[in-house]
Amino acid sequence: MQGRILHGDNLALLRELPAGIARLIYVDPPFNTGKEQSRKRLKTVRDSEGDRRGFGGHRYRTEELGESSFGDSFDDYLGFLEPRLREAKRVLAKDGSFFFHVDPREVHYCKVLLDEIYGRESFMNEIIWAYDYGARSKSRWSAKHDNILWYVQNPKGYVFDFEAMDRIPYMAPGLVGKEKAARGKTPTDVWWHTIVAPNAKERTGYATQKPLGVLERIVKVHSKPGDLCLDFFAGSGSFGEAAAKNGRDFLLMDESGEAVEVMRERLAGYLGAGEVKGMSGD
Repeated sequence: MQGRILHGDNLALLRELPAGIARLIYVDPPFNTGKEQSRKRLKTVRDSEGDRRGFGGHRYRTEELGESSFGDSFDDYLGFLEPRLREAKRVLAKDGSFFFHVDPREVHYCKVLLDEIYGRESFMNEIIWAYDYGARSKSRWSAKHDNILWYVQNPKGYVFDFEAMDRIPYMAPGLVGKEKAARGKTPTDVWWHTIVAPNAKERTGYATQKPLGVLERIVKVHSKPGDLCLDFFAGSGSFGEAAAKNGRDFLLMDESGEAVEVMRERLAGYLGAGEVKGMSGD
């Protein structure tokens, strides 16, 4: 495994990469919410006097490890994204796929930009990641989904491993018979998957962390073992872990020193000898 983490401005880092090196690119950029995004990093420890009760009636103590945060506001969001998206297209392999993860507030603007960069014929799907967790609005329908846009470099030839696709339960198994119900069905473009739970093992405490289940589905279907998977808004490194767990190489970029340290700790067992921390060696 030759996983690498790069610390620095992703536009400058992308410009240093050779063309066509990544079979799969996934990015989850800031959503331009206009808010400061923050999450506390926590862990729980067995303690008979602890503040939480868990499995088997055991009690646990919560320890705060720190807090991660980043600004999520741009005067010109598309102007910020465009040069980075164009560089992403340049480094994408001829049969590669690009996944862009955003929220419903910005998705239509971003899709028009990506249509311009890739061509409308290269747009394959808008995947809806739906979840059911968190507060409920009393003034409108509660927003409980993100949008993931899938583009390909070449609509006549791209990686799509149908056999690697996981299967999910039928909502009405009685309508399809026992054999089909036992096998399950392949997912559609609406993916129901919970967020990373506050007490989940994969939780790093990093703001806006995405679940491995969603990212592993993308990795398995849209790349092959040994391929390079790139994320240049890497955050907590979830995409890198999804790639590494499935035998792919990864290249992760982030300008946040805090994010880089979280990733270095999380992915220590997967990093290759060629890991680079920063452009200037910091």
